[in-house]
Amino acid sequence: MTFAQFRAAAILLLLASQSFAQSVPRIAIIIDDLGYQMAAGHRAVALPGPVVCAILPGTPRAAQLAQAAWERGKEVLLHLPLQSVDHHGAAEPGSITLDTTREGFAQTFTIAMESVPFAVGVNSHRGSLLTQHPGHMSWLMEEILRAGGLYFVDSYTTHRSVALQIASERGVPAIKRDVFLDSDPAPEKVAQEFERLKALARERGLAVGIGHPYPETLAFLERAIPSLVEEGIQLVPLRELIDFP
Repeated sequence: MTFAQFRAAAILLLLASQSFAQSVPRIAIIIDDLGYQMAAGHRAVALPGPVVCAILPGTPRAAQLAQAAWERGKEVLLHLPLQSVDHHGAAEPGSITLDTTREGFAQTFTIAMESVPFAVGVNSHRGSLLTQHPGHMSWLMEEILRAGGLYFVDSYTTHRSVALQIASERGVPAIKRDVFLDSDPAPEKVAQEFERLKALARERGLAVGIGHPYPETLAFLERAIPSLVEEGIQLVPLRELIDFP
């Protein structure tokens, strides 16, 4: 074999391996609602692989858990509380509502970002009301762009959400959630939703799942994540699934 033939064969092998890597179904997993409980938070941070840690602003353990996640190479998200249709309890720290003014929005967002160090993106907490409003979503994208280098994840708590559309119009790298793993935290239901997440990834090439720091969810993921490779599915950092300009 001549050198030219060897080089051509090597290039073909490289292209084939890249094509195979791109064809492998990929999933990303986000654990939401971190920041209140240290033990559950550390257990989430310790999950195998590039699981994303979404941390609520203004919570007592936010900075510590963000630091721990960053030290383990995990992506950290600001889990920004947005008003929902049906939540009537006390407002959470850093909440943004329909009554929030433009100035108040900017101030609240800045304080929230400062309380969650190492954040590389923002995802919505609740938000079934606010994500329907183009004006407020435009404000959110403006703040994300102003912060620089961030991406956005629509937790997609309502099919009426316009957040992804506004992100696209404003040039914010973004993606939406496909599966909630633990709307019902019963172990058999978590397993069922995890199977649905994998099926979507096999069908479309990629899928995004969101879970919460429930004992049942964490115990399941501790067992299930190491088996993904054998099933031909790749757990990847979330940013690998997002189209950046």
